[in-house]
Amino acid sequence: MEALPKSSQQSSRARRARLWLRREVLPTLALLLLLGTARASFANHYLVPSGSMQPTLQPGDRVAVDMSAYGLRVPFTRHVLVERDQPRRGDVVVFDSPADGTRLIKRVVAVAGDRVELRDGHLAINGAPMDDTVQRDAERFGTRVARLDLADGGGPDIAGVLVPPGYVLVLGDHRGRSADGRWFGFVEADAIYARALAVYWRSGEGPGWRRL
Repeated sequence: MEALPKSSQQSSRARRARLWLRREVLPTLALLLLLGTARASFANHYLVPSGSMQPTLQPGDRVAVDMSAYGLRVPFTRHVLVERDQPRRGDVVVFDSPADGTRLIKRVVAVAGDRVELRDGHLAINGAPMDDTVQRDAERFGTRVARLDLADGGGPDIAGVLVPPGYVLVLGDHRGRSADGRWFGFVEADAIYARALAVYWRSGEGPGWRRL
């Protein structure tokens, strides 16, 4: 059989390469893009870097977060396509620090219109103490109880501050060792991009589902 001319061989290889690109590479890239979009819009995880939320969260905890809890957004932006819920008192949320952009995880303790008092680490909202009546060093937000770490004191006090419209106040559960809203101020509600759902991995204990 007579060999194909060199130009024909090159053309045949190019056609096979294009066919392989369409069949294999492009679908793989599309899948990776879809997965990346899903992570940006629906679910993700967060690695806890410090003890500012102890005892609720420990350093090294891996936390599952719901990226769509407060609205379905255009991936990688703050533009909301579908409104859902608003941050509520007691929610553990992930956001970027207004001070330096560092990604943080804290607890929402007050929302727009709330007047906040904090003395020795103990919180009062609109004149009502949030202390749980059963557990010592714990606060109750509706049905949710947040245990506090006051071993290092309560940190800076707050005296009668009113949360402005469109903002929330966040604090760490480890009140004496948390760089939180007492340092960087209020956080825009629409800047909170995820609500923490549960710890799914804890160092030394392994996998689990510890709801927050």
